[in-house]
Amino acid sequence: MTASAPHIPVLLRPLLEAVAPVSGVWLDGTFGAGGYSRGLLAAGADTVIGVDRDPLAFEMAAPWRGEYGDRLVLVEGTFSELDTYAAEVAPGGLDGVVLDLGVSSMQLDRAERGFSFMKDGPLDMRMSQDGVSAADIVNHAGEGEIADILYHYGEERASRRIARAIAEARKTAPFETTRQLVQVIERCLPRPKPGQSHPATRSFQALRIAVNDEFGQLAAGLEAAERALKPGGRLAVVTFHSLEDRVVKRFFQERSGRRGGGSRYAPAQASEAPAFDLLTRKPVGPDERELAENPRSRSALLRVAVRTDTPAGSADRAALGLPAPALSEYHPPVTGRAR
Repeated sequence: MTASAPHIPVLLRPLLEAVAPVSGVWLDGTFGAGGYSRGLLAAGADTVIGVDRDPLAFEMAAPWRGEYGDRLVLVEGTFSELDTYAAEVAPGGLDGVVLDLGVSSMQLDRAERGFSFMKDGPLDMRMSQDGVSAADIVNHAGEGEIADILYHYGEERASRRIARAIAEARKTAPFETTRQLVQVIERCLPRPKPGQSHPATRSFQALRIAVNDEFGQLAAGLEAAERALKPGGRLAVVTFHSLEDRVVKRFFQERSGRRGGGSRYAPAQASEAPAFDLLTRKPVGPDERELAENPRSRSALLRVAVRTDTPAGSADRAALGLPAPALSEYHPPVTGRAR
């Protein structure tokens, strides 16, 4: 990567090794700062379609995107609709799809986006910069709903205690900044010991997921990739927490015919012909070199599968283990998700 690409793409080296040789048309469904797209182009892709719902991604790419001419096609949209974008550029199907889930460095590093509990800024967290914000949820959602979001999307054990404190604090003044929310969460939890994560980590993750409907979009995006890939095409997914990885793992198991056999209590179900073959039996994590270069990679996991010639189908959503708290009108509709 050149000096003009300031953000380090996580697990790029093992990803390129797993999908080699790289050629044809690829789609980077989480374009972000462009690290994966540039890596794919350098590795031999003829064309890369870069998709992102965040307008900032394309503003940041403006100084260098011209280096690639028509080899780089940028689309503002969500990766849940990637098959639609692919059909316009590669009607014969894609040779590969890359999805790097979660929040990007360019979003975390900008306090005004409200993603980071380490930087004070507006309590926002919207990847598309429109729609329902994190402030809308903490100021208007019911206490029980907030607790459900924190528990299901952040695996926060103290979710009810934190939700109760949020509901009490907003009686005095509405939440407007990340610092206000961090201070309430810190009062609810013990001071972290050395090596432990910040007390607000799980709550901020949960609110971000709720604001951007990340799990609904993940399931839709994986199915869209199945529809868009040609036989032999690769699907590579990088996750950053156990909830994401569980969904991706179960999707690959479900669509590769590896759901598991039955027992005397639950007879085996007739399985469809597999839509994918697994290239990584176990997830690939960062090596020591990458951890030294980029500490943010420590929780990243890579899974890769190759598309078969079986016609595209759909996954059993119930089998994917999607966290699903009961949300009210403050939960945004399923319309978008990207870096």
